[in-house]
Amino acid sequence: MSRFVLLSPSDEFDQKLRAAVAHGLRGSVQTIASDILPAGPAELFALLNQEQPEVLIIGPDVPYEEALRFAKVFDVQLPGLSLVLVSDIEPSFLVHAMRAGIRDILSPQADAAEIRVLLERACQSFATRHRSPETQAADNGGKGLVIGVFSPKGGVGKTTLATNIAIGLGQIAPMSVVIVDLDLQFGDVASGLYLSPEHTVTDAVTPAAAQDSLVLKAFLTVHPAGIYALCAPPNPVDADHIMPDQITHLLEQLSQEFQYVVLDTAPGMPEIGLAAMEQCTDVVWVSAMDIPSLRGLRSGLEVLRQLEIMPESRHVVLNMADAKAGLNVRDVESTIGAPVDVSVPRSRAVALSTNRGIPVLQESKKDPAVKSLRQLVERFNPAWRTQTQRKLHRRVVI
Repeated sequence: MSRFVLLSPSDEFDQKLRAAVAHGLRGSVQTIASDILPAGPAELFALLNQEQPEVLIIGPDVPYEEALRFAKVFDVQLPGLSLVLVSDIEPSFLVHAMRAGIRDILSPQADAAEIRVLLERACQSFATRHRSPETQAADNGGKGLVIGVFSPKGGVGKTTLATNIAIGLGQIAPMSVVIVDLDLQFGDVASGLYLSPEHTVTDAVTPAAAQDSLVLKAFLTVHPAGIYALCAPPNPVDADHIMPDQITHLLEQLSQEFQYVVLDTAPGMPEIGLAAMEQCTDVVWVSAMDIPSLRGLRSGLEVLRQLEIMPESRHVVLNMADAKAGLNVRDVESTIGAPVDVSVPRSRAVALSTNRGIPVLQESKKDPAVKSLRQLVERFNPAWRTQTQRKLHRRVVI
């Protein structure tokens, strides 16, 4: 049975699609080379001589109105299918396409790698919609984990940790991870992942996106490692127009759609950060190995205890740990009044990867810091959490 069905007379795109599927995707492609689409599922399946596929790809060279008619019929009769539209439609038509039942939109100029990433995402979406009720009930009440990376002080490697956590989780759950840059004025997630996003958090909190998660997904940027990113706006002034309640709603939406939502936050405790923390299932506290950072973290933890908004699942990370700094882990724990869960040693490999915009976990380098980062990521693996919840604050020092 073919997982992918292409409805298009374009021989050029047919060849690109088959090349993408042949290199890294399980399944095959069946093509109906016509710009007139079947009237409905029964007619389509008769032409295919098989039961329903997982992903239907419409176009290019199929009229836009015909594609929307087809999508509306299938969205009503077979809402579990993933419909992908291949088109250079105007942004003003995007909402109409999503509401008609189109799950994703792909440019006709996309290369094989981009096609493969999008098809992986479509297959993941199909699998999610076809999970058994028992499986869905076990998934944290139907919501994904929201993992916030926080630090009272800047310059401690918070974004580096957040991007590596997202990349590592993407290897556990491909196409089920989104990283959100909530340092809305000076966020570096885009540069940390070497992305040039067309859309940002500003788009994601618009009324259209807030009311329809399909529209929201259209504003996410796909990363080649199989994760999504929602980056900070390029103009710091835009941050002034984003309110905490909008961020609260955004995170609620994303946690319904993704297994993991990773948040990179601004230093300190701004209103946006506190609103985000209230949505977190897990908080990663990051400190460098210097007295100002440690005292800042101690003060921050104390404030949050008083406000009673500290998430139960806490992970304290000592970043850029260096035995030559004159402090050891016990000194750190004594200063902050909490155990250190993971210690990440100072590493040239991590520094180089940050400057290149390629997280070190994406390249699987052999380095002590890589080992520590993987142990941090493992703390969010459902298998680890089930087996070792009682040891959630066991220290890991490399």
